[in-house]
Amino acid sequence: MTDCGCEKARADLEEYLRNEICRTEYADIREHLESCPDCRDEAHVSRTLTEAVQRACREAAPEQVRLQVIARLREVQATH
Repeated sequence: MTDCGCEKARADLEEYLRNEICRTEYADIREHLESCPDCRDEAHVSRTLTEAVQRACREAAPEQVRLQVIARLREVQATH
């Protein structure tokens, strides 16, 4: 394994966090994150943001809000 450097780590950070890269690249980025506080902080922020978005996507809007949104979308569609 070799430290891939900040540029590579940041370019592939999202794929790394989703385990969408090969094992060698994953290990190289992991090694870099262990030794680079700035990239490690960026990975932490990205992971936290991704988890917050995932949680928000699981939550359902109250029925009344959902109905209001649908009604408004229909209004807009009817005028275009």
